[in-house]
Amino acid sequence: MGRARILVFSAACLAALGLASAAQAGEVYGGIYAHEVDTPLTFATNEGGVDFQLGYRFHPIEGAWKIEPYLIGSLNSEGDTSFAGIGVGRKFHIGPVYVRPGVGLVVHDGPGFRIDPDSGRRTDLGSRVLFEPEIAIGTYLSERVTIEASWVHISHAQLFNSEQNPGIDMMGVRLNLKL
Repeated sequence: MGRARILVFSAACLAALGLASAAQAGEVYGGIYAHEVDTPLTFATNEGGVDFQLGYRFHPIEGAWKIEPYLIGSLNSEGDTSFAGIGVGRKFHIGPVYVRPGVGLVVHDGPGFRIDPDSGRRTDLGSRVLFEPEIAIGTYLSERVTIEASWVHISHAQLFNSEQNPGIDMMGVRLNLKL
């Protein structure tokens, strides 16, 4: 999927969400992330730049779990892997801070096949559709505004190839605005 398609998809989703009634409004968020952070969950894909992420969290679904469905889009500044997707998260309050884990599915525009010339190792992501676990730690700046430090990971968890799964980790900060 090309970068233009991901942007159009993300914009269309966010525009559709703008039609939601105020009673069911959730929150929009945006942030900036370091792309391809070295962690034990990944190996180098030789990508760079920063990621600009934009998303929308729906109003929590009532019930015992109070999960928050979300849409996410991420655009890489250097033309490397960008993605768009959907997921669910949950906010757990711990005093003045909260923790927000989430898990989703994304479609990315990274190369379908890529080999590192130095190591001979495949560095493509192995599948066009990837899992997107994430976790954030945040605090309230006001009643409607929160700020979060977050980690976002995309990979196929070795489901499509048990010997190849570089994944990409992104770490950054995002601002959330409750509508």
